[in-house]
Amino acid sequence: MHTFAISSVLSLGGIVVAQSIRVGGDELDEAIVNYVKREYKVLIGTQTAEEVKLEIGSAYPMEEEVQAEIRGRDMVSGLPKTVVLTSEEIRQALEEPLSQIIDAVKETLDRTPPELASDIMDRGIMLAGGGSLLQGLDERLRRETEMPVHVAESPLTCVAVGSGRALEEFDVLQRSSRPGRGSNRRY
Repeated sequence: MHTFAISSVLSLGGIVVAQSIRVGGDELDEAIVNYVKREYKVLIGTQTAEEVKLEIGSAYPMEEEVQAEIRGRDMVSGLPKTVVLTSEEIRQALEEPLSQIIDAVKETLDRTPPELASDIMDRGIMLAGGGSLLQGLDERLRRETEMPVHVAESPLTCVAVGSGRALEEFDVLQRSSRPGRGSNRRY
């Protein structure tokens, strides 16, 4: 199963610019699994990786770095083994998929019309979905884009609630996305 990160700019009920990449929470978990396998020769499952990500994972250096003890199977002996991971290590493990997400946000901002880019500079970027709960993601995006970044009030449910509302207004969305209609409208 793959998860996706979607970077988009919305205005007046429509999508102005959007980009979807095949990187999300599952890929972050897989990056941790691969890191532990490569660095410690220990096999862990994606559930353990997700727990580590939530407990000590971060996208930006933490004020106080932390560690977590995990258990897996030693690839050499086949026996159970305990490993202590640091938040710095997990941040390193997450670097590649996080860089892909940040690059997608930057590319979306680059393709955004100037009038809307100005609004984003004023109001900021809104993060939603489970990935937005990764510690320090908002700060890292803030530093790399030099724009305000906010995490949605209820990031885990707002995507589903918003999709449900969009379906309730499906006919309105279809009318607003037809070519020729509103083509002179301002953002």
